[in-house]
Amino acid sequence: MSIFPLPVFEEDANPENRDALTLEEQLAQTTAPETMVVRFGSMQMVGEYKQGGDIRAGCGSKLVARTHRGTELVEMLTTTCSNSGCGKSISRQEMLQYIEQSGGKKFPFHTNGRIVRIATRDDMDRMSQLKSRTQEFRKEAKRLVEEHQLEMDIVDVEPILGEELLTFYYLSEDRVDFRPLVHDLANKFSARIEMRQVGARDEARLVADYERCGQHCCCKNFLKVLAPVSMRAAKQQKQTLDPKKISGRCGRLMCCLRYEDQTYRDLKKNLPHKKTRVGTVEGPGVVVDGKILTQLVLVELEHDKRQIAVPLEELMDPETCPKPYETAFEVEEPKKKRKPRKKKNKDSGNKEASADGDQPKKKRRRKRRRRRKGKKGTDNS
Repeated sequence: MSIFPLPVFEEDANPENRDALTLEEQLAQTTAPETMVVRFGSMQMVGEYKQGGDIRAGCGSKLVARTHRGTELVEMLTTTCSNSGCGKSISRQEMLQYIEQSGGKKFPFHTNGRIVRIATRDDMDRMSQLKSRTQEFRKEAKRLVEEHQLEMDIVDVEPILGEELLTFYYLSEDRVDFRPLVHDLANKFSARIEMRQVGARDEARLVADYERCGQHCCCKNFLKVLAPVSMRAAKQQKQTLDPKKISGRCGRLMCCLRYEDQTYRDLKKNLPHKKTRVGTVEGPGVVVDGKILTQLVLVELEHDKRQIAVPLEELMDPETCPKPYETAFEVEEPKKKRKPRKKKNKDSGNKEASADGDQPKKKRRRKRRRRRKGKKGTDNS
C-alpha cells in the first residue's frame, strides 16, 4: 500500500508557515562550540576537550574522544563557550570555580584530550560487547591472583572503546607487588594493564547501585571527591549512633551527613551554650538544650523549674526581663474594716425598762409560768 503525503504536513514542512523551528533547524542555526565538558570512565572523571570538527551536540549526547587513557566513549555535560547557542552553557570561570569548591586538585579534572566525533550505533554496540566481557576479565584476573598467591581482591574491570587499556580495581590492606600479575594479564588480553587500588568508598562507587533512601548512591551518581565523614557530624545533627542506621553500602558513615554539616555549624553558633542564664517573657532561666534547625532554646525557669521552648529572637537579658514571680507573691493591700456595731448594755436596758414600767419579754414569760404553776398547786390541794 502506497503512502501519500497529506497537504497539512507539506505546509508544516515550510518554516514560513510555522510559529517555531524544529530541533533540527535550531541545531543547524547554532555555532559549533569550541570546547565541551564531558564525563567518562567508571570513576566518573570530567574533562574539558576541544573538538576536532564541526560538531554540534546537546547535553547528554554520546561522543568519541581521545583522552589521556585512549579512545573512549564519553558523555557530554555542557559547553564552556558563550557562542554555543545553548542556554545551558557556562563560562570557563564558573566551571573552574565549581571545581575549586568541590575538591580542588583532588577533583578528577583533565584537559589533555580531544573530541573526535559523535558516537555512532556501531560505537555503542562495540562498547556494550566490551562491558559484557567484564565478567570474563574478572574471573581470569582472580584466577591469576590465586596462582601468584597475592593478598588482593579484584573489585571491577573497566575496558575502553579502543581496547588499548584494561583497568583493574582491587582491594588490599597492604602494599602488593603485582608486577608478575600485570605481565600475565598483558599477555592474556593483549592490552596495556593498569592496576588501581581503591578503598571501601570507591568500591561502593564501582559496584553499588541504590541506597536505603531509594536514590542512587551519591558516590556513584555525582560525588567526585569522597571526603571522610566523622562521628562528630552525626552527633551534631543528633542522629542515632547505631552504626547500622548511619552507615552506607560501603560500611562507612553516610556521605549525606557531610552535606549539611557546615549549615549546622553556622546555625549552632547563634544558640547560647548550655547552663547559660537567659531571660524570657516568663522570667529568667537556665538553658537546658537547643534545637539547631528550628532555632529554639529549651529554658528551665528559676522560680518554678518549668521547662519552656523559646525562639532565639525572643531571648532577653536576665537582669531586665519580666519577673512574674515577684508580682505573684506580692502582699495584698488590707481591706477597709467596717465599724463594729455598738452593743446595747443590758443593765442600761433594764434600767430604762424599769423606769418606763416595762419589763423585758423573757422576765414576763418566767412570771407567767410561775403563776400557772402556782395555780395548779392550789387546785390539787
